[in-house]
Amino acid sequence: MGIELVAAFVAAVACAGLAMLLRKLSGGRLPKWLVPAAAGCGMIAFAVWSEYDWFGRLEAALPEGVVVVWQEDGPSPLRPWTAVFPMTTAFTAMDTRKLAPHPDNAALVLAPIYGFARWQGTREGFMVIDCAARQSAVLTETLRVDSSGAVTGADWTPIEGGGAIDRTVCSEG
Repeated sequence: MGIELVAAFVAAVACAGLAMLLRKLSGGRLPKWLVPAAAGCGMIAFAVWSEYDWFGRLEAALPEGVVVVWQEDGPSPLRPWTAVFPMTTAFTAMDTRKLAPHPDNAALVLAPIYGFARWQGTREGFMVIDCAARQSAVLTETLRVDSSGAVTGADWTPIEGGGAIDRTVCSEG
């Protein structure tokens, strides 16, 4: 966050400097208020770009084999323009390099997942995917898998056919 604050300040100074140059080239015909207005516009433009681009930058930085399986795009009441131009505020990635099928139930797979949200740290966890029943659940202290591969205590979520989890886990098996 500190680096982004410095970058916003640099954008403001650059835009103000450009406005000062334009005022000088115009022989002072451009109004004086143009300089602070340009600084403010530069800072706002950088902040908007940074908010909308963070998902793309993080997704591009993920190592090979770590794929995005869910993302939250939607409007925010504090950002009314997101009703027209939604932006990604959180996403979950799965490490497909470390998928672990159950030894006695190949349709049951354990996968490491990573949760990312804007201005928050990374959360790590595991997801249990039941490809036969087309459902998944985040591993919690109440979820139990017995030696035969039967799962109890899971809060199951249906898997979308053709969705990211279906493509990355169930289609490979």
